[in-house]
Amino acid sequence: MRLGVDGRKIPESAKRGPIGSLDHGKELGMDGLFFRTVLDMSPSLDIAALRAIRQRADELGMYLETGLGKVNPYATAEAPELRAIGDGDIVEGFRRMMNACAQIDCRELWISTANFKPAYRGRLAYDRFRTDVSWREQLIATESFLRKLAPIARDLGVHMNLETHEEITTFECVRLVENIGPDVMGIVLDTANPLQRGEHPIFAARRVGRYVRQTHAKDAFLGYHDGALDFQLRPIGQGIINFRELLPILAKANPALNISIENDDSHTDRPRPIVRRRVDIFDSLWLDGHADLTVHEYGAYMQMVMEYQEKIARGEISDWETYASRPYGFKETQEFIKEGAHHLRNLCTELRIDLSGSK
Repeated sequence: MRLGVDGRKIPESAKRGPIGSLDHGKELGMDGLFFRTVLDMSPSLDIAALRAIRQRADELGMYLETGLGKVNPYATAEAPELRAIGDGDIVEGFRRMMNACAQIDCRELWISTANFKPAYRGRLAYDRFRTDVSWREQLIATESFLRKLAPIARDLGVHMNLETHEEITTFECVRLVENIGPDVMGIVLDTANPLQRGEHPIFAARRVGRYVRQTHAKDAFLGYHDGALDFQLRPIGQGIINFRELLPILAKANPALNISIENDDSHTDRPRPIVRRRVDIFDSLWLDGHADLTVHEYGAYMQMVMEYQEKIARGEISDWETYASRPYGFKETQEFIKEGAHHLRNLCTELRIDLSGSK
């Protein structure tokens, strides 16, 4: 296993560009970068530019991971670049992206289903609860689109890896992988996102472990507020997730897996209003929308939340307001990454998990 960082969210990524961000990642002691989509590296799929990025990663001894885009036809209009790169043909756009990735030997490719809508509160911020189209209809459309992409991926020898994103459950991710075929599909485990679906992170990791081929390593605060739970990103080791229990699950399932820290965006890089991300876990409509969730897992989840609440009450964990009001620019974002990396490395040493190439 190796330890890296998100290539889009590493601070000053837009300013430095992909090659400069690789150098920055190396300065931070990272073993690789995970650019969310190949269009983050080259919006025009310039092969010479992509090969230069690949070459720099190789020179630095770093891994290079990337991806494609949203595969839910009800969400792709929010990413017009996916259609544009195919000259209006979105399937052709994905083929061109997959081909470009294969040419630089990036064969594990991130995909996802939708986008979080911070302008809305509670469950309506998630496309899972859209009222114009049901989530079931969205999943059917997503599977249909993936079936169109699967032969292209097989021909090029690449894997499409579906993220455990905010709006989709791990149960649904596994079904999509198994319906399309594990030979061409896998999973990007975002360690914190399943919390927003009421899933216990250890249960979730066990469910998807055999299919995990990429990661977004994240930790999160969960605390009671206004009849729901607040969700807030925290540095790994300061949130609710027990990485001491989670890491061995991943290491056993895929010893060659890259662990890519997804940090919170620097407020300098992406200024935006502070939003309370809400998990409506006590709402009947929310609960009805999670038919796979068992009472056993729900109970374990709430026990985990209560134990974390006790840490907050004792002052071991800062509350939502205190953390949200702190400065968070370039320096703080670097510290966010470094703190998480330090925690993960210490755990891997303790657990005798090999982080080859780790600093």
